[in-house]
Amino acid sequence: MRRLTAVLAGVLLLSASLVAGCAGKAADSAAAPGGAEEPLRVGYQRFGGLSLVKAKKAGAAGTSWSLFESGPALTEGLKAGAIDIGQVGEAPPIFAAAGKIDFRIIGTSAPVPKGEAVLVKASKGYTSFKDLRGKKVALNKGSNVNWLLVRLLEANGMTIKDIDVQYLKPADARPAFDNDQVDAWIIWDPYFALAETPGVKVLVDATGLANNREYLLVSPQALKSKPGRIREFLRTYRQVTDWGIANPDERVKILAPELGIPEDVARRALGRSAQPLAAITPEIGAELQQISDGFTDLQLIPGKVDIKARVDEQFSDLLR
Repeated sequence: MRRLTAVLAGVLLLSASLVAGCAGKAADSAAAPGGAEEPLRVGYQRFGGLSLVKAKKAGAAGTSWSLFESGPALTEGLKAGAIDIGQVGEAPPIFAAAGKIDFRIIGTSAPVPKGEAVLVKASKGYTSFKDLRGKKVALNKGSNVNWLLVRLLEANGMTIKDIDVQYLKPADARPAFDNDQVDAWIIWDPYFALAETPGVKVLVDATGLANNREYLLVSPQALKSKPGRIREFLRTYRQVTDWGIANPDERVKILAPELGIPEDVARRALGRSAQPLAAITPEIGAELQQISDGFTDLQLIPGKVDIKARVDEQFSDLLR
């Protein structure tokens, strides 16, 4: 447990230092007029689809990688000019847009509903989400699980006032959950798989509630200065993702050491969470808009956000 907490804490420190260290270099990232495009700067999360590209060292020469603990942290990296492209869940783009961060959405994935869930201690006897009325529920604010919470409340005839929400990052939520300082934890893989220890119960996952797609965000500056690099990277990303799905055992052996988790944990998480890439479409934009409007209705973001206007289909031919 101490090792896991230390690993998660290290991820937090690394994310912060990368944003601070790289922001000052943002102005140097654009290619000179008529010159070669500069290498791409990629932001990724532990376990997200981009982790396999990094682990296989499949990116073009010069590609740099910045690790972030969560989607909201990654969007801050975009805001700071520390990265050109990155991958997040369905809620971070909306919170980022509400925070006036500029980006475009250029790709997505097939749905991953089993990759996020509500975890509880089996000994507490909870059998449904309704049993958490008045209880402490931990989650990372602005991440994909934030939308799952909204859908769970709707499905159970509850409001956010019916539970005691504890907004905690994974590094803080895990010890709080283990030590019974919170009654439930809404979390995504691989933190989900890591927490599946004896005595821990999956109360409900996102099946039938949230698609939990992954989304590729890119800075407008990179779209202008590095379109060739982006196209090359997306082609590689598609090929590596397809390879991983076709070769699950090899994928586990490559990713487990990259993520610093046991192979059995990686196998369990990948078995339910690794999905093919998909093209961004107007229908996907409408899906995101519905999520955004849900956050607006609950006053979780300040005012209406036109998230569908951030959809950019120029690379969709590579992801179909």
